[in-house]
Amino acid sequence: MTRTTPTRPASVEAVFPELAAHRGRTTRLHPRPGRPGMRDSHVGGPILWPDLEPWPVCHEPHQRETEGYVPDEIRSARAAGVWPWPGAGTPGQDGPAPFVGLAQFFRRDVPGLAAGPDGADLVQLFRCPFTHGPYLERRYRLQWRRAEETERAERFLAAPPEVPLLRWEHELPEPCVLHPEEVDTYPWAEDDTLPAPLIALIDSWDDAQAAEHGPDAPSYQSDLSIPPGWRVGGFPSWASTGPMAIGCASCATPMRLLLTAGGDEMDADSHSWMPLEDRDPSLRGKASIQGGPSIAQPTRLRFGRDRDLHVFTCPADPGHPPQWVLS
Repeated sequence: MTRTTPTRPASVEAVFPELAAHRGRTTRLHPRPGRPGMRDSHVGGPILWPDLEPWPVCHEPHQRETEGYVPDEIRSARAAGVWPWPGAGTPGQDGPAPFVGLAQFFRRDVPGLAAGPDGADLVQLFRCPFTHGPYLERRYRLQWRRAEETERAERFLAAPPEVPLLRWEHELPEPCVLHPEEVDTYPWAEDDTLPAPLIALIDSWDDAQAAEHGPDAPSYQSDLSIPPGWRVGGFPSWASTGPMAIGCASCATPMRLLLTAGGDEMDADSHSWMPLEDRDPSLRGKASIQGGPSIAQPTRLRFGRDRDLHVFTCPADPGHPPQWVLS
């Protein structure tokens, strides 16, 4: 099934003609629980990984978990439609821990996906299941591939290694199929992301909308600029941190947003972006949204304290190390 973003509550460029020069495109991925295959773009499904290649592992020190969730118990609870409960299990061994495959995207499915090094057209995203250091930091990994070459492998890894115990239920992604949709997007309006006079106009419009319509008033940041959830390309949202300049550590080139991973497909301020196919046409506003957690939190993943994970790459050389920003 396709997913269709509703018409915005206001025509962005009719209200702010100056924004036409800043318009971008993003591909909303619209993950929904399903049964993707390893040759599909997906979140949480089987990763296309040649059997002869070693699975990626995190070599940084980890503290063994003695309480948490057994991965198979999480899967069983979700299949039964109940919430898994933590308990005691077999703790993992000290030493390297296998990364969890979070997602993979083929450019044949997501045309807005930027090319990787040497023309790679498949990107795979991994996360260490454990936190690191006193600030509970996460470790991520990108794997770029040429899809055609990879698919010629004789055999593929059927079941990647996983740790026996996860500290949090949201470390394990729910397999989701994608419904890519390209939409217009506009920059976050704060600091120097847009010209100061334009940001002042946006702020004035927001104030006028709030005065006229009260708490249900549309706003630029929530309803007109950047959609929530998983998306490829476009602009980063900066709700938690404020805008940040992201430069390549290897060559200082300003980096571009490759993709955004979000724990939620909507929140209280962004419900207007929920697709038409996930709504009851007889109702209006938030009351029309159907489907519960499978719609609002389909992947079951969390990033930071309910933030977005922005993955930046270098446009001058996609082989330079990516940067990971939570905002």
